[in-house]
Amino acid sequence: MISLPFMYSYVVAVLGLGRSGMATAKALMANGAEVWAWDDDEDVRARAREQDIPLVDLHQANWLEPVTLVISPGIPHRFPEPHPVAKLAREAGVEIICDVELLGRAQPDARYVGITGTNGKSTTTAAIGHVLEMARRRVETGGNLGRPVLEFEPMQPDGFYVLELSSYQMELTLSITFDIAVLLNITPDHLDRHGGLEGYVAAKRNIFRRQTSPRTAIIGIDDPICREIWEDLKRAGDQVIWPISGEGRVEGGVYAEDGLLWDETDGKRVAALPLSELPQLPGRHNWQNAAAAYAAAKAAGVDPAIATACLRSFPGLAHRQEKVTEIDGVTFVNDSKATNADATAKALACYEPIYWIAGGRAKEGGLSGLEKSLGRVARAFLIGEAAEPFAKALEGRVDSEVCDDLDTAVRQAFAAARRDGREGAVVLLSPACASFDQFKNFEVRGEAFKAAVRALAEKETG
Repeated sequence: MISLPFMYSYVVAVLGLGRSGMATAKALMANGAEVWAWDDDEDVRARAREQDIPLVDLHQANWLEPVTLVISPGIPHRFPEPHPVAKLAREAGVEIICDVELLGRAQPDARYVGITGTNGKSTTTAAIGHVLEMARRRVETGGNLGRPVLEFEPMQPDGFYVLELSSYQMELTLSITFDIAVLLNITPDHLDRHGGLEGYVAAKRNIFRRQTSPRTAIIGIDDPICREIWEDLKRAGDQVIWPISGEGRVEGGVYAEDGLLWDETDGKRVAALPLSELPQLPGRHNWQNAAAAYAAAKAAGVDPAIATACLRSFPGLAHRQEKVTEIDGVTFVNDSKATNADATAKALACYEPIYWIAGGRAKEGGLSGLEKSLGRVARAFLIGEAAEPFAKALEGRVDSEVCDDLDTAVRQAFAAARRDGREGAVVLLSPACASFDQFKNFEVRGEAFKAAVRALAEKETG
């Protein structure tokens, strides 16, 4: 656990008692802070009581006492409408931060690798953490992925915190200057939480805040917004800048071209490894992720040959184009983490023919942007709140059917794939939607898909 002695005797409010909120409350209590914890969900509060977390109704609290509000990043604090507790805190002049900010204040001498972007950040974060760990570096990996950061072990100056950071967390993390900052891509997402695209881009761009050489900025240039940020950083010239691409050569960077990952960061063109040796990272978007992981490891001082060897052993990320099994020639792939159309487009580009399971709670834009990928889809099986609107959007483009639930969609997709008998058939869960209409989160949705596939496999094998 991270020590927070600087919070001793202070009153600290904690809003949102999920995994990170509970870890925050416990870390603060262990260091003598007076914790006022709250969650609007009564069931969550009951679990907190069982663990002796002190509860205070922050809607009714005296806001002249707390010095800090540690808020779950998923709770709105500005847009589209601030949570009432966040509004009370701001009116009282109380700072609003997240747990990652506390980590930065507690461990100022550690080295920080930050990864953000609209898509691919979980895969890239996990890959960087894997490579550094396999290369025998001291490393803790988490943030928006995996373990809450205040459950990490303290680091010496030679240790690394590898942090996946959402746009929400970037707004609430002020103290950390990243030694290695990775921005993968930006496409419109969560715009309501940032007051529009400009606010969303500004939040992502915070990953480069205060960077100066020899700190390194690694930035994907395969989308126009990030390419413009790259040009701005080059003009300023404050830090080392390595561009990355999954689509072709970029001078001075790391990129995928002709089936190889190339490295030009030292001024000469070197073939780092064949991309065919990374089957767990299929598709151009994953080639960009591989480029980012390789570049970050190199910036962290890992020998390139060791970095590529470690990257080969990366197992991939659960719920992100995760191969589950194959039944009677049909492959099942779990891409539950694809919660928007842009992420789903990347998965659709990797397989054919696809028996596609999609739907849930639709994001802004729905299926917009998938038009070029729909030719790979043999049939769509639609679930959740978006099932009917998606069926209408796909009319005349892809045959589709509305299913009652995920289990039904899995069975019907497999039946259709086996009936068609097309070689290379893939049943792909890539929802292009949030999960919250039917599941607690995308992880639970992905596990439900895998359970349905396992049940189907047991039935087929008798």
